[in-house]
Amino acid sequence: MAAPTTGSTIEHHPDLVEMRARYEKAGSTPTAQLVEGLTFLTGLYIAISPWVVGFNGSTTLTVSNLIVGLAFAVLALGFGSAYERTHLLGWTAPLLGVWVIISQWVINDAPSTAQIVVNNVIAGGVAALCGLAVMGLAAMGKRKS
Repeated sequence: MAAPTTGSTIEHHPDLVEMRARYEKAGSTPTAQLVEGLTFLTGLYIAISPWVVGFNGSTTLTVSNLIVGLAFAVLALGFGSAYERTHLLGWTAPLLGVWVIISQWVINDAPSTAQIVVNNVIAGGVAALCGLAVMGLAAMGKRKS
């Protein structure tokens, strides 16, 4: 008889199938689908916002928004396609939203205009709220079964 492994990976969890089923159920509700869609659209907007708003002369902030927005959109696609496997990544979404908010002050390659500040604060706030909502879906999946 083989000795049980002492690793802390999820693959060895005795209730793995049950946990995945709960998270899949939580991720298939209309509320979850709305959150996933809004999260995806928020990521796309953050990615294109430098050209929508006009981040003139701020190439580093433009690249930052493009990369963070695409990462956010890809993360949202993961939530939408395989929530039961990607729910643990939910904690990264609020961090990306906070980065969008503070990046304009952290990255000092060009002066921030009022348009840039308002754009990044609103888009980052929506992104952070979407991330918190995704985390709430995971908590809801744990409680409801």
